[in-house]
Order: sequence, then C-alpha cells, then structure tokens
Amino acid sequence: MDSVRPSIRLHRSRSRPAVTAALTGLILSLSTPAALPASAPDTPERGSAYMGMGVLAHDGDGTGSDAPVTGSRVTQTEGVDVSSHQGDVDWPTLWSSGTRWAYTKGTEGTYYTNPYFAQQYDGSYDVGMIRGAYHFATPDTTGGAAQADYFVDHGGGWSKDGKTLPGVLDIEWNPYGDACYGKTKSQMVGWIRDFLDRYKSRTGRDAVIYTATSWWTQCTGDHAGFGATNPLWIARYAATAGTLPSGWSTYTMWQYTSTGKTVGDHDRFNGSESQLRDFATG
Repeated sequence: MDSVRPSIRLHRSRSRPAVTAALTGLILSLSTPAALPASAPDTPERGSAYMGMGVLAHDGDGTGSDAPVTGSRVTQTEGVDVSSHQGDVDWPTLWSSGTRWAYTKGTEGTYYTNPYFAQQYDGSYDVGMIRGAYHFATPDTTGGAAQADYFVDHGGGWSKDGKTLPGVLDIEWNPYGDACYGKTKSQMVGWIRDFLDRYKSRTGRDAVIYTATSWWTQCTGDHAGFGATNPLWIARYAATAGTLPSGWSTYTMWQYTSTGKTVGDHDRFNGSESQLRDFATG
C-alpha cells in the first residue's frame, strides 16, 4: 500500500497544471463574445462594403452608360452615393457639376459606422443637396430589426424637412461569404421585412430598397411583396435599368455607373428636382 501512494501523489501533482489550463481555457471561451462569421483570407475586411460592391463583382463591369442623356432620362436628377472609400468629398465641385442629391453610407451590420459620415452627410447638405443615409445589410450577423435600430441610432433617421431622404436598405451580394448570407429565400424575405418594419416604426417613413434584379431573384425568389410600400433603387450598369424585380413597375432611383470611385457612384432620381423635394418631404 505504502509503495503505491507516492506514485498516486506524483500523478496528482503532475495533473494540476493541465487541469488548471483546461479550466482557464473554458472560462475564457465562455467569457469571450461570439465572433462574426469567418471570412475567407482573400475577402474584404468587414466594414469595407459599399453600395454596388456586389453588383460590380457579379453583375457588371462598372462602365455603365456614358452615352448622352436622351428621352425620359432628360428629366432625371443626378445624384451620387459615397462611403468611407471616398474620404472627404469635394461637395462644391459635385454641386457645380449638376449633382443635386447624395446618399452616404451610415452603417453596416451592427458593428460598423462610417468614420467620414459627418463630413459626407452634412457636407452635401451644406452645399444645397438633398441627402440621406444608407445601411449595408449583413443578414448573417444579426437580425433585421436590430440592424434597423443600429442604423437609425447612427444617422439613418428621417425628418420631414424637404432636405432629408428616407433611409436605404442596401441588400446585395455578400462580399464576405455566401451570396445569400446562408439564408433560404423565405428566410431572406423575413429578414428584409423585419428591417423594413422596424425602420418604419422608428421613423414613420418606408425605407428605400437598393438591390440588383439578379440578386433579388437569386436570394428572395423574386419576391413581389415590397413593391407597394418601399421605393426601389435599382443597380444596373448599362444603358437602361433593365428588367425590375417583381412588385415594382418603375424605379425611384437608378445607380447607372460605378466608374466614378473618387467621387462616388453615380445615380439618377426618376424625376425632376421638384419631384425629388416632394419625395424627400414624404
């Protein structure tokens, strides 16, 4: 019996560091917040997404239409959308070139705010533009309602002043992973609905949906249920806006090119400046 005891005591003493390490690891794992979904090594850093990023990669080369404005496009009002990629924007020059409205990226998911938001959002307003904010959706990180709250709480609200455009839900290809964010078509529709419902309840205004027809078909099954309430901002870099998603017979805005990266992507509002002010007023 005595000859056995030392070996038992030795075994126990040697096991304490391993047990301590295991317990420490367990405690740390329980106390560490869950990470965002992992991205492949060659994918962009989270927070770097911008409006049209997925369109450029999946549905066009960005050259857009540089042909002279003809027909109904004569009555359309030029706009621009910007993000942190543009840094401090030269708003007076854009105004002088005929740009009359602007959207600034405000947020992404519930983890990112645009560090240039104040200069871009307020700067466009100060030169006389009608401006608004957009949210880049990441349905694989948090729920739609949570992201709408984050957006509104960080500059994405709306006011009936004739100078503030309704917030935009930018829903397009996932730059960090699966194109449809790992969701089925019905799940995606539900996520979008949760965002739109919360935004409406927080601001009193229906949000604009920015998307591309091919993504909308792929990831929502070409759902037609939002066309009656939510204005459409269509992305297509071509001579025309092309076929629209189901539920919309016309678009409110059209992102027609992605060539002007230093000053943002260019867009057209489907109406005159007077109609643009009416749209902002609600």
